[in-house]
Amino acid sequence: MIKNQFTKSQTTELELSPNHPILSVQDLGRRVEEEWIWSNLSFQLFPGERVAVVGASGSGKSLLLRALAGLDPVQAGQIIFQQKPMNSWFMPSYRSQIVYLHQRPALWEGAVEENLQRVYKLAVHHNQVYNRQLILDYLHILHKPADFLQRPIRAISGGEAQIVAFLRALQLSPSVLLLDEPTASLDTETAQSLEALVAVWQNENPRRACLWTSHDRKQLERITNRQITLKD
Repeated sequence: MIKNQFTKSQTTELELSPNHPILSVQDLGRRVEEEWIWSNLSFQLFPGERVAVVGASGSGKSLLLRALAGLDPVQAGQIIFQQKPMNSWFMPSYRSQIVYLHQRPALWEGAVEENLQRVYKLAVHHNQVYNRQLILDYLHILHKPADFLQRPIRAISGGEAQIVAFLRALQLSPSVLLLDEPTASLDTETAQSLEALVAVWQNENPRRACLWTSHDRKQLERITNRQITLKD
């Protein structure tokens, strides 16, 4: 049994300095069958950063983000979040603070607003409440009307599903966003609105950070301040 597990309420008490990483990766390695996708991978993510993860197709960018989110295993090294190893955390709390978003989100049946409200029924979010005004403010940034909340999930487009997934994640105030081609299904205007929303989310709390992958290099140049390169 793992001792010293940390809940979300306890993590809010941790004071993070801009000089201390919010996330550290130490000698990380991921193997698929007998082939190492990447190994000896080390880097740090600091509060306030927006970092691009770049590399050739097949270099394991999505695998890295999924590993950082605790969704996929690694075969070497360790991941440290807020100065505590990943395996010291209560995993639902860890995953509520480090959120993985990609271009094909899974949503529940019902209306958009029901999707946003339903996450608060999960035990890990029992100490939080749905803030409709916050969502309306976010929708304004995205140039979406308030009645978007009443639209049934079955009637929205793939790009709109990405917007719902973003809203659902951001309302929970995570510390790190792992963004895996999150604007791939969006038109240019909506993608830029979503970039603006991420910037607002980050400005709300200077301790937040994000990692991006994108096939659009101009987008990465526009929204990130440094990059991590995965090589074969």
